[in-house]
Amino acid sequence: MSDNWIVQNLNSALSTWNEKLAEIWTLLTQSPESFKGGTIWSVITGINGALTAIGYGLLVLFFSAGIVKTCGSFTDMKKPEHALKAFIRFALAQGAIMYGMELMTALFSIVQGIVSTIMAQSGMTNGGVTELPAEIVEKIESVGMLESIPLWIVTLLGSLLITVLSFIMILTVYGRMFKLYMYTAIAPIPISTFAGEPSQSVGKNFIKSYAGVCLEGAIIALACIIFSVYSASPPAIGDTSLSAVTIVWNYVGELVFNLLVLVGAVKASDRIVKEMMGL
Repeated sequence: MSDNWIVQNLNSALSTWNEKLAEIWTLLTQSPESFKGGTIWSVITGINGALTAIGYGLLVLFFSAGIVKTCGSFTDMKKPEHALKAFIRFALAQGAIMYGMELMTALFSIVQGIVSTIMAQSGMTNGGVTELPAEIVEKIESVGMLESIPLWIVTLLGSLLITVLSFIMILTVYGRMFKLYMYTAIAPIPISTFAGEPSQSVGKNFIKSYAGVCLEGAIIALACIIFSVYSASPPAIGDTSLSAVTIVWNYVGELVFNLLVLVGAVKASDRIVKEMMGL
C-alpha cells in the first residue's frame, strides 16, 4: 500500500466505485420482500391490503361504466354471450385484485430468473474490480514536490468525478427498487380497470410498466457485466516516457469516460426497456 497522498486519493475513489458496484450486484439479486430485512415490504403489503377495498369499489364502477358503453341497450345485455362475457371479465378482474400481490410477486420472480441467469452466466460475483495500475503508482511516486502540484489537481478532479458517478449509479438502482414498491402498493387501483372493456388499457399499461421496471434489472446487470469485461483490460498507460501529469491525465480521462458510459447505460435502463417492449 503506497503512502503517497495522490495514490491514496485515487485508490480511495476507486475503492468507493468498487464498493458501489458490488452493492449494485447485491441489490440486483434481492427481491422487494428481502430488501432491508423485509421491513419496507411489510409496510407496502399493508398499504396494498388497504387499497384492495378501494379497488373492489372501483371494480364495480369500471364494470358498470363498461356495460353502459359496450351495450347499446338493455336488450343487448340480455343476450347470453354478452352476459357471459361480462361475468367472466368481472370474475377475472376480481381475482386479479384479490391475488394481485401474488401475481406481481410471481412476475418479478420470472424476470428475476432472467437477471440471475445473466449474472450466473457471466461468472462474476461482485461486478468486477477496478484497480490502479502499478505503472501509474510508480510514476506518481517518482515525481518531485513541484511536479506533484498539477498532478494533485488532476487526481483530485478525477477522484471527485469517480465518487460522484458511483453515487449517481447506486441512486439509480435504489430508485428501481423504490419504483417496484410503489407499483406494488397501488396495484389494486389500476388492476380494477380490467373490469371494464373501455378502461382495460389502463390495467394493461400498468402491467407492462411493472414488467418494464422488473426488466431494468437485466439491463443494469448487462451494463455492469460489459463494463467489467471492458475494465479487465485497464486504460492504456501509453508512452511511459511522458510526464507523470500527462500519463495520469490520460489514464483518469479514459477511466472517467468509461464510467460515464456505464452510468449513462444504467440511468437509461428504463428508456431501453421501453424501447424494447414498445411502451
